[in-house]
Amino acid sequence: MKDLSARLMNSLGLAYWVEISTQVPRCIYYFGPFALQNSAKAAVAGYVEDLEAEGAQGIAVQVTRCKPDNLTVFDESEEVAQGNRPFSIASSQA
Repeated sequence: MKDLSARLMNSLGLAYWVEISTQVPRCIYYFGPFALQNSAKAAVAGYVEDLEAEGAQGIAVQVTRCKPDNLTVFDESEEVAQGNRPFSIASSQA
């Protein structure tokens, strides 16, 4: 039931998402959707821990209502120039 409400809210653009930006690599990751802001906030520590384990640096987090088009957004020109690829971290459902 909780999953259904998050999906419905997401279709209306009312769901909460965890937005995590990193400086290295220069990426923005979206995790969600969540029906409740508290649920999204409770999930933050796990996402940050995973990114830190992958070597991400300069991590900034915010919980926001949005409807992202892409779950991972990265600066392609920077990544190609350095020969790196962004981490592949899948979205989590609330």
